[in-house]
Amino acid sequence: MADESSDRFALPLLAAGQAQKEITHNEALARIDMLLHARAESLSQTAPPGAAAPGQCWIVASGATGEWAGRDHCLAMLTAGGWRFVAPRAGLRVEVADEGAVYRHDGSSWLPDAARQDGYYVNGQRIVGPRGDAIGDPAGGSVVDVEVRAAMAQLLAALRSHGLIAEA
Repeated sequence: MADESSDRFALPLLAAGQAQKEITHNEALARIDMLLHARAESLSQTAPPGAAAPGQCWIVASGATGEWAGRDHCLAMLTAGGWRFVAPRAGLRVEVADEGAVYRHDGSSWLPDAARQDGYYVNGQRIVGPRGDAIGDPAGGSVVDVEVRAAMAQLLAALRSHGLIAEA
């Protein structure tokens, strides 16, 4: 048969006249269950955890051993029938519970998303963090520079409108 599995995630396809179609169908459903709104417990383990429950997933870390050997970077889910694996494709996003972050696969490795709970990152460096406290408009002082005050007011208005600082 030419097409025994789907093109993107290698889900098993039914064949005409196939006996025991439920086995192929159930295998496909198990993998879809793993990929739909994917959530992994961790991406740092190289071996299956001893206390895993069916339905829990992990992203297999490099240098995997035991039942995970040879499955580096794959998404692994424990099912009643044992471990199921799906090789990631570029663009796959998985929430990683122990880090409270979303990771995406770029085609060769897992990378944290730019938007995280503690800010927005570019090239691994946080460029926007949590919202800052309110900053009052300039007032007082011994010398009043109207142009500087106008520029500062515009700057503060922009920071407030983007939600980077609270309203004064």
